[in-house]
Amino acid sequence: MRESPSTGEAVGPPPPFDPELARALDIARPHIPTYRTLENIAEVRAAVRDSDIEDLTLGGTYDVVDLVIPGPVGAPGVSLVVCRPVRAEEPRPALYYMHGGGMISGDARKGLADMVRLASTVGAAVVSVEYRLAPETPHPGPVEDCFSGLTWVYAHGSELGIDPHRLIVGGKSAGGGLAAATTLLARDRGGPEVIGQLLLCPMLDDRNDSLSAVQMEGQGVWDRADNLTGWTALLGSSRGRDDVSPYAAPARAVDLSGLPPTFIEVGSAETFRDENVRFASRIWQAGGPCELHVWPGGFHGFDSVAPEATLSKDAVVARRQWLKRVVSAA
Repeated sequence: MRESPSTGEAVGPPPPFDPELARALDIARPHIPTYRTLENIAEVRAAVRDSDIEDLTLGGTYDVVDLVIPGPVGAPGVSLVVCRPVRAEEPRPALYYMHGGGMISGDARKGLADMVRLASTVGAAVVSVEYRLAPETPHPGPVEDCFSGLTWVYAHGSELGIDPHRLIVGGKSAGGGLAAATTLLARDRGGPEVIGQLLLCPMLDDRNDSLSAVQMEGQGVWDRADNLTGWTALLGSSRGRDDVSPYAAPARAVDLSGLPPTFIEVGSAETFRDENVRFASRIWQAGGPCELHVWPGGFHGFDSVAPEATLSKDAVVARRQWLKRVVSAA
């Protein structure tokens, strides 16, 4: 039996995948990228490029605008994809979204159609940010891009028909980690204030040594080896990496008080399970509101691989219900 490298605790066998998801994973596995080394990042990027070509207008009910806004000081401009309800008669709430890709791949359209469908349930807009990728741009470049976009949307949202006082920060996987980091930056820099954060299987902890990381090594999607590649691209070698900023790895934050209502979801059979559960627990310990879902038998990004699976549909319903509550309360 293996042991956790950080605690020495015994690590049992991996929990089983949900049977419906397992069948879908077997079919999809040849097309799922793996990031085993820094050297194969370019190859994997090329393989996943232009993978998301879904209609972002939802049949003409949303319009789609591409913008370039000022970036962080000394950096290039930041691209945003803005999806807005066509017939909105008043400023709409907005989901400010960060895509996944392990910090090293993807673009602002990755997974965006799913977010527009989610936002449409409350008539919200979606703004997706094109942050720079590692290793070409290490920390703090990606999170500063995300924060620059958020502050711009807060200042100029009314010009886009967006209510700047009803912004929700969200992201998936690496984007979920960036969303959590952007919310921490907004808290610590005195704004913009956001009404919620939607963290979907977020990538939060560079230490990569949780029980679930060890337990799921070689299993499912985005295992410990992939995770090491992503964090190394962002932060450099893991050796001697003791003083890591919480704006790079939010699990490193000492203080999780003062955060907006938070939604965290993760699968029971994935690398990020334990770091996500611990992050939720620490928000509660700090007196904050957090809704946590650990989907039984879910692997990383299961809803994208198998959107028609029962567990995926249940996960989407939970997101919608939380979003409705948060928007209604604002």
